[in-house]
Amino acid sequence: MSLTPPPPEDPHGHLNPTGPAADDPAFAHRAPGRARSGMAAGAAIIVLIAVAVLVALLVAGYLAVALGASVVAVGTLLALVPLAIVLLAVRWVDRWEPEPRWALWLAFLWGAAVSVAIALIVDLGVQLFAAFTSPDGASTDQAIQAVVQAPIVEEIAKGAGVLLIFLLARSHFDGPVDGLVYGATVAAGFAFTENILYFGVALIEGGAGELGTTFIIRGLFSPFAHVLFTACTGVAIGFAARRGRGAGVMAWFLVGLGAAILLHAFWNGSLAFADAFALYFTVQVPIFIAAIVVTVLLRRQEQRVTRARLSEYAAAGWFSRDEVDGLSTWAGRRAALDWARAQQPPRTAQVRRFIADATRLAFTRNIIATGRADVRRHEDERVLLEAVRRDRAAISA
Repeated sequence: MSLTPPPPEDPHGHLNPTGPAADDPAFAHRAPGRARSGMAAGAAIIVLIAVAVLVALLVAGYLAVALGASVVAVGTLLALVPLAIVLLAVRWVDRWEPEPRWALWLAFLWGAAVSVAIALIVDLGVQLFAAFTSPDGASTDQAIQAVVQAPIVEEIAKGAGVLLIFLLARSHFDGPVDGLVYGATVAAGFAFTENILYFGVALIEGGAGELGTTFIIRGLFSPFAHVLFTACTGVAIGFAARRGRGAGVMAWFLVGLGAAILLHAFWNGSLAFADAFALYFTVQVPIFIAAIVVTVLLRRQEQRVTRARLSEYAAAGWFSRDEVDGLSTWAGRRAALDWARAQQPPRTAQVRRFIADATRLAFTRNIIATGRADVRRHEDERVLLEAVRRDRAAISA
């Protein structure tokens, strides 16, 4: 039985072991275009990462000049604490179908550098404009900046990074959980740099006491604030990705961005104009709990999709039932990895790769089976089926 995906003409996406062969002329002219598209995306990714690194150096230099190198060093050490908390949570969410490291690095650098640079440039422009037009309106400007300017500018800057990753890595951006992971990673980077700034200002203006209070509020009480905001944008783009073909992605992006801006404005407004302590426990904590519940439900849905789609492959003879059970449950994956570690030599890397490729295959199949795929997804399925075959051979070697 050949490892080939169903033909694109099949409107129901039925598994068809007699689909188009690799030397089919219909596919021969598509492969070079796909290769060129992949090379262009790879080049764009490299350029974006390089630009983000350069911007990160510029932002670091700006902070060092504005606050002093020693203050930045203290702020950085403290900012690592909430960053670690957030990244551990992101890793927990991302365990079922891990995203590629280059994409996560791009997301983090975009948030920590590019988004911050955009926010700083806009803030400087607003301050210069206010200085020339309304020198006496400082208090009003601060309120507007907190509730209007910051949410709009920061969420647009962060959301643009998530949208770019979707456009450059669609094969890795399968649904709302992926959007949550990328949005949270961008937000983690932004919060990291922002915390350095806030901690440094607190140390300069109020000493160790003010720094301690700021660290407790930002680092321990609200490390997930930015994550909640930008996750709205990421999850919305993820729903667009699940629809296939990028249908309506800009509409979904704008819906998620609007939710992120409103939530961000509400958060900042509660700190500026209301009893922040009371609102934290009565409104913001319930929102955070609701976000956790939604995340758990989305993860369980991923497991159900994995089992359902791999079962279709099993019925067609591409997987055994034992493999489906092992790939679609946490217990099965742990058992497989335990077996891999016990081998001589260990085959942990091969089993992990088999799990990752099979999971991506299941999500690719889900888009095809629901009639939302284009040629790109059919070719992704072909590549992943071949990868699974190689993984199985490497494990058995």
